[in-house]
Amino acid sequence: MTRDEVLDYFREAGALLEGHFLLTSGLHSSVYLQAARVLMDAKRAEALCVALAARVTTALGADAADLVVSPAMGGILAGYELARHLDLPSLFAERVDGAFQLRRGFEIADGARVIMAEDIVTTGKSSRECIACIAAHGGRTVAATCLIDRSDGAADLGVPLIALAGFKVPAFPADALPADLAAIPAVKPGSRGLV
Repeated sequence: MTRDEVLDYFREAGALLEGHFLLTSGLHSSVYLQAARVLMDAKRAEALCVALAARVTTALGADAADLVVSPAMGGILAGYELARHLDLPSLFAERVDGAFQLRRGFEIADGARVIMAEDIVTTGKSSRECIACIAAHGGRTVAATCLIDRSDGAADLGVPLIALAGFKVPAFPADALPADLAAIPAVKPGSRGLV
């Protein structure tokens, strides 16, 4: 699946938004990718995650991991669907007092090989925090995945990042906004400030 085909799935779902957005990272952007909108359609989610699973298998081999772990909320659907197509169990980490933890009886066996699955990666902060949670529970992250890497390869997660598509969109700190972006009120979309 090409980058343009991936972005077409987002456009068709109304999940590629334009305006002024405050991202979870604290940066501001003129484009927001609302992965939940594209993943709410089971056929779209399946098509994207089948393609991502094929990339994972090509990059790592068929038996490179024991399970998939995702950060809640954004990564849950992408992680579940990826795990389904890799025939692996799927767990998710949740924020408790600002830090990712495993709850709901989830456990990672010591030395388990884990794929950390996200929906969108921008700076990689949430991904690194989820990878740290995996390590704290005895797992070894062999790779990270995402549907779209907004950094287009610049985010350093400490493990290989397998993205279905790279899509570099400029993002700015609040004190360095371009005039056209500063002229529009910021909206905080996503799981920590719904649009």
